[in-house]
Amino acid sequence: MAPASEAELAALVADHHGRAAPLWLAGGGTRLRLPQAATLSTRALSGVVTYEPGELTLIARAGTPLAEIEALLADQGQALAFEPMDHRAILGTTGEPTIGGVVAANVSGPRRVLAGACRDHLLGVRFVDGRGRVIRNGGRVMKNVTGMDLGRLVAGSFGTLAVLTEVALKTLPLAEAQETLAFTGLDAAQAVALFSAALATPFEVSGAAFHAGTAWLRIEGLAAQVAYRRARLTALLRDHTPEVLDAAASRALWKGLRDVAHFAGKGALWRILVKPTDAPATVAALARLGGDSSLDWGGGLIWYRGPGEPAQVRQAAGTGLAMLLRPSGDTPPLFPAEPPGVAAISAALRRTFDPAGILNPGLMEG
Repeated sequence: MAPASEAELAALVADHHGRAAPLWLAGGGTRLRLPQAATLSTRALSGVVTYEPGELTLIARAGTPLAEIEALLADQGQALAFEPMDHRAILGTTGEPTIGGVVAANVSGPRRVLAGACRDHLLGVRFVDGRGRVIRNGGRVMKNVTGMDLGRLVAGSFGTLAVLTEVALKTLPLAEAQETLAFTGLDAAQAVALFSAALATPFEVSGAAFHAGTAWLRIEGLAAQVAYRRARLTALLRDHTPEVLDAAASRALWKGLRDVAHFAGKGALWRILVKPTDAPATVAALARLGGDSSLDWGGGLIWYRGPGEPAQVRQAAGTGLAMLLRPSGDTPPLFPAEPPGVAAISAALRRTFDPAGILNPGLMEG
């Protein structure tokens, strides 16, 4: 089913609510392997509603292809600062990523260490809840986000609370220049120490990632700013001598890191969120399972590809949140069980927004 309008979608959801019939949601079908075939798509709810480059705001319907939005912004020298990744390479999916899917999954790339997550750039939303009610929250500018910010609640809910129909986002100018400092011959502990030192400076590091013995720091801005920041960071980190990647090499590198291209293909792939200071110990524990890891967000995000039962990987993750994005063999739950207190809040929210439990049922259960 692909409703052609918000009203049609609301009527469809209301009908399923009345019958307590489940709905499996998809935008472009690129980001989640749902437990069952998706039956409701937002792909027909497409198109940019309004774009004001001077106001740095864009409003688009949920089914609008992300590529269309990025091309529109690039024509005006702007971009989505949170740098959403493309999951197709690591998940083996096809189709076109949509802006609704980006927001629903709170998809955020390497620049999160500086610019924040997708939800931090969300100005407003329109959505249909599990009863079929159309709800609007927020506006076109930050000061219009008053009361309870439902956009931040819906972002990252993976379609378990509502079906997004329209999103309003803040845009930002593209950086004039960028460079990347590459530090080779490091282990995870050394990389995290380097990240901690660099990210504590005022030099606006916009990317901090590590894989296969190399740590990368990205700096962006005006050409003079980039040169100054490179010199200051190099002096600060004088125990290591970096290679400097120019703009073209830097952009290619971070596109691959954003999309985790080094772990494309087969094999179980986990996304693990940890405190950056816990990353070295977690990587060491994962290595004992026999797989490979890489770091992003200054150590706050670990990608792990390799063997290990879900319980083993989650034990290695410690207090981190481990999510299996690409299963190998039988598919265990995508998300781990939540702590009792968090689970109670989540259940209460689902009862409020989707009392019949029809939207992506079971997706958030451990």
